[in-house]
Amino acid sequence: MFYLAAAVSDFYIPASEMPEHKIQSVDGPLQITMKMVPKMLSPLVKEWAPEAFVISFKLETNPSILVDKARQALEKYRHQVVVANVLDSRRTSVMVVTRDSEMQLSLSDEELTQGVEIEEKIVSHLESRHTAFMEKQPLIRKKVI
Repeated sequence: MFYLAAAVSDFYIPASEMPEHKIQSVDGPLQITMKMVPKMLSPLVKEWAPEAFVISFKLETNPSILVDKARQALEKYRHQVVVANVLDSRRTSVMVVTRDSEMQLSLSDEELTQGVEIEEKIVSHLESRHTAFMEKQPLIRKKVI
C-alpha cells in the first residue's frame, strides 16, 4: 500500500534560482516565476509498483469541484483511491473516492470533544479497503534475492 500524503505545493523555486541574500524592497515590485513540482503518482502506478494499492490526496477550496477533481485524478493516474477534502473542513471531514464509490468520513461532535482526529477514520477505512483489494488479487510470486 502506498499512502501518498498531500503535496505541500504544486510549485517551487529551484535552489539555483533562489537569491543568495535578502530581496530588497527598494528594488520595487517583485515578480516570481515558479516551476511545477514533478508528479510522482504516474511513474509510481505505471512503472514502479503497478500491482500496488495506491492512495492519493486531493485538496480543494471549492467543494463543488472536489469529487470531479478526485475522479479526474483516478482516471488520469489509474490508482485505487483518492482522499478528497476541502481546505476549511480538512480536519473534520473527507470524501473517499474510488472509481465506483464515494464515502464521506466525518467526525461527530462527540468525537471532536474526545479529541479524535480525522486521520484515525481515514486510516481505518483505507485499511479495510486495502484488505479487500488484496483478497481480490491473484497470488503474486515473491522474488528471492
